[in-house]
Amino acid sequence: MSEEGQQKYILQTAGFDARFPNTNQTRHCFQNYTDYFKCIAAKGDDYAPCKQFKRAYNSLCPSAYLLLIEKWDDQRENGTFPANLDP
Repeated sequence: MSEEGQQKYILQTAGFDARFPNTNQTRHCFQNYTDYFKCIAAKGDDYAPCKQFKRAYNSLCPSAYLLLIEKWDDQRENGTFPANLDP
């Protein structure tokens, strides 16, 4: 395949956040999840900086948390999410 046909992939993960120095990333995962939805509520789905929060929570939340994230999604839709997501 020529160089023109090759795609360049850049792998990134969330950087260090001093608010969450411990190895347990549950709170860090939750915070990035809520920050993402606050950001898109304020700026819209197409606002590129909001996507960093989504990448961070997708990176930080272990695969075992997929059910938890689905629960959070359901709670948001039902209006029972335990955090304020207003911008």
